[in-house]
Amino acid sequence: MNSPARFATTPAPPYYAVIFSSQRTEGDAGYGKMADRMVELASAQAGFLGAESARGADGFGITVSYWSSEEAISAWKANIEHLAAQALGKRDWYQHFEVRVAKVERAYGSPDGKPAENPTD
Repeated sequence: MNSPARFATTPAPPYYAVIFSSQRTEGDAGYGKMADRMVELASAQAGFLGAESARGADGFGITVSYWSSEEAISAWKANIEHLAAQALGKRDWYQHFEVRVAKVERAYGSPDGKPAENPTD
């Protein structure tokens, strides 16, 4: 997925994160267009909270999408267009990938660029 170069805006925990790590094959082969479509499609999916994505010059990338519930994640996983993109990814775009799903129980940051303070850790 390609996502704007910014942080996702998420609610107070708990919520869920789907972490998709991948090693791309060489060349685009329609990947960029499909990645943009997946962000557009996920954004319209009930329970989608946002996404953050980065890919290095070596083709290794990580996309984290945030969801309100496990049910929302399951609905996204079953989306027919998403299933078609997954099949293309397995066949054409990824040498290897891993998907991890995690419940976010604590989150903090520093929107002004100053060091973050976390009173719970």
